[in-house]
Amino acid sequence: MKIAFVGKGGSGKTTLSSLFIRHLAANEAPVVAVDADINQHLGAALGLDEAQAAALPAMGAHLPLIKDYLRGTNPRIASADTMIKTTPPGEGSRLLRVREENPVYDACARPVRLDGEEIRLMATGPFTESDLGVACYHSKVGAVELCLNHLVDGPDEYVVVDMTAGSDSFASGMFTRFDMTFLVAEPTRKGVSVYRQYKEYARDFGVALKVVGNKVQGQDDVDFLRDEVGDDLLVTIGHSDWVRAMEKGRPGRFELLEVDNRMALQALQDAAEDSYVQRDWERYTRQMVHFHLKNAESWGNAKTGADLAAQVDPAFVLSEEVSAVQPA
Repeated sequence: MKIAFVGKGGSGKTTLSSLFIRHLAANEAPVVAVDADINQHLGAALGLDEAQAAALPAMGAHLPLIKDYLRGTNPRIASADTMIKTTPPGEGSRLLRVREENPVYDACARPVRLDGEEIRLMATGPFTESDLGVACYHSKVGAVELCLNHLVDGPDEYVVVDMTAGSDSFASGMFTRFDMTFLVAEPTRKGVSVYRQYKEYARDFGVALKVVGNKVQGQDDVDFLRDEVGDDLLVTIGHSDWVRAMEKGRPGRFELLEVDNRMALQALQDAAEDSYVQRDWERYTRQMVHFHLKNAESWGNAKTGADLAAQVDPAFVLSEEVSAVQPA
């Protein structure tokens, strides 16, 4: 299942996503973690030192390889150069699986060990000074969106994406790629403002959204969040000595995380699993096509010089049962 963590800057979004990833790893679940934030901090939150985090390969830098691999033998795609971030898979496309080995993972993913268990970590790459004036960050996360469009995941597999802060995720169709979106909100007016934006944008697309209250200090904070977001409030997280030690680079074993916080993480997993049961592969594919056609008309056709609507395979529905073209 695909899970996103969103929230305003400073809400604790990356910290919560890293705790959730650790929780899944502790339960021996296969995990692909993706840092898609403009500020690349997920690696550090998962225990990488500065040099290790800086050495993570940038997915954006490998976009030609990603496109060429995913294109496969799809006859509707004339060349990898005509693929954009929303290009959907079709007959002949290569698909990604969580537990497989493939050239995309070889180039873009690195193993990270968490208390003896191993996950895959991928990162868009940081937004650098050289990008200013010539590129927007949405072009950086295009590699993530393209991979999500071609990724087939099962109910006992997890793809966890730490999204860019604020409501920038709605600049593309990537917000519809997830079975569950967890919005991390502090108990303040600013803390819930992003929730209102997400709620409004997501309503027409059936996006499952739950709020995780963070930095909660007492019942008054819980009541405030409940008044502001209603039943969308799933759990709240308070002070954690374990997290404090983690942020200093000295975390204990994950099993020592406070019981209340471990129970909150389990509630997140339960909510994601309940949402996955409701996944409609036909709607999932239809939304993918919707945003592709929208982008094709607004800028994609002009950029590539091709009619990108022709890339849509009307008979293709992405699902766990669909077969993928094997690497040559």
